Amino acid sequence: MEVDDFSEQEKHFLSNYYDRIKGSFAKADRMTSTHKNVADGYIHTAACLHSLALEEPTVIKKYLLKAAELSEKLRKVESRVSSDEDLKLTELLRYYMLNIEAAKDLLYRRTEALINYENSNKALDKAWLKSKDVKLAEAHQQECCQKFEQLSESAKEELINFKQKRVAAFRKNLIEMSELEIKHARTSPSCRVASTCSRTTEQRM
Repeated sequence: MEVDDFSEQEKHFLSNYYDRIKGSFAKADRMTSTHKNVADGYIHTAACLHSLALEEPTVIKKYLLKAAELSEKLRKVESRVSSDEDLKLTELLRYYMLNIEAAKDLLYRRTEALINYENSNKALDKAWLKSKDVKLAEAHQQECCQKFEQLSESAKEELINFKQKRVAAFRKNLIEMSELEIKHARTSPSCRVASTCSRTTEQRM
């Protein structure tokens, strides 16, 4: 039966897909937390440099304040990177974990409806053999059949729709996240410092 084949394939796919998404979510969450920890580290670094600057002579003080300023700029970049990754990747993965659970629940309800339908067929056979409550058994069998067919049809439509939306959402969010990371890399103070050092080296050569 076509719907049965489709449902079985989707069950297997969703089970594997959920495990992969769950693993990716855990890694993305750790990555986001790492960027946040780096940003917090820059806060302490900037504070220490400011404290040292107050105790040092004017010449050294100027460099310490510049280093503290650089640390603060790097903190802002790391904070934005962490926020963007959380919004564009971690939240997307969390959202699809919930969606997969909903899809699995839909297939579970369809399986329950199938079991009820099969049981109603058995009950109808028994009613025919005993010539007792045949009309009641027929009505129940038709009700179970209708519910199963409706669930099968709606499940197939929702799962196909879910796949289309999932692919589009991942494409959109990953492109946006990549664009933001390129933007952060270009505006990062460390990137500008490296560029300046490179130009200075070329001029000396």
